Amino acid sequence: MREIEQIYHNNFGIAFYWKRNNQTILDKVQLVFKETGFYFSVSELNHFCNLIEDSIIENTCCEACEMKYSCHKFLLKTPCNSIDLAVSMTELKSIKDLVEGSLFKIELDEYVYGVGLN
Repeated sequence: MREIEQIYHNNFGIAFYWKRNNQTILDKVQLVFKETGFYFSVSELNHFCNLIEDSIIENTCCEACEMKYSCHKFLLKTPCNSIDLAVSMTELKSIKDLVEGSLFKIELDEYVYGVGLN
């Protein structure tokens, strides 16, 4: 198995960098959840985060529903124009946590090991 450097994980998925020859490849993030994998640049990951937020806003119809997020699948667009996902609201929120947690860790590392380094 190839080596990885974990960025963030939750109960729904994981985000990590691939390693090659003991060097971490930082230009793309592997995002894996629900038997699906995406290999995104940080820019694409930010775009995906915006698309997730758009989907949550568009699908707030569950607030008054007795089924409360468990009955529907909602369309989630991805940065890949030809790929959309059908996810429940619970899955959508888990994906949101995974993407936002990953972006937070990436930005924190960039600050700590970049401009914040004395």
